[in-house]
Amino acid sequence: MRWIWIDSFVDFVAGERASAIKNVTLAEDHLHDHFPGYPIMPAALMIEGMAQTAGILVGEARGFAENVILAKIRTAEFEDYAVPGDQLRYDAVVESLDERAAVTAGTVHLNGEPIGRIDLIFSHVNKAAKVPDLPEHNFVFTDQFTSLLAAFRGPGRKRSGT
Repeated sequence: MRWIWIDSFVDFVAGERASAIKNVTLAEDHLHDHFPGYPIMPAALMIEGMAQTAGILVGEARGFAENVILAKIRTAEFEDYAVPGDQLRYDAVVESLDERAAVTAGTVHLNGEPIGRIDLIFSHVNKAAKVPDLPEHNFVFTDQFTSLLAAFRGPGRKRSGT
């Protein structure tokens, strides 16, 4: 099973920016073990939520032709945390993008208020790279991830961005 740390996109402008939301719910198993009796969303999972948001943005900009791997967390700063009933929004912006890598800047919002910053660097790995032990297929952009973007772009749904 692959865990998805975003629920849906609310804005997506190809090659420029993306915003996704995550509704924090007590139905998520990880919350029961993280500080028992006082469940909070672990910061590491907020970083992963931003990585998924920004990674899909970067992957789509290059036609999902290669695997987009999180290479480095440049910045991860938080001023608050999320609990069940809260909504997180991840806003990612492409700072640079070329055939080898991408750099994104991101802001995390909690119920509409900014609470953190996460800046990431991604590496692009394609079949020509011949990296040992990596599968030949695109293992990053599975149907689970691409369906989030397809749902955003789906017919009959009014959305911002393109």
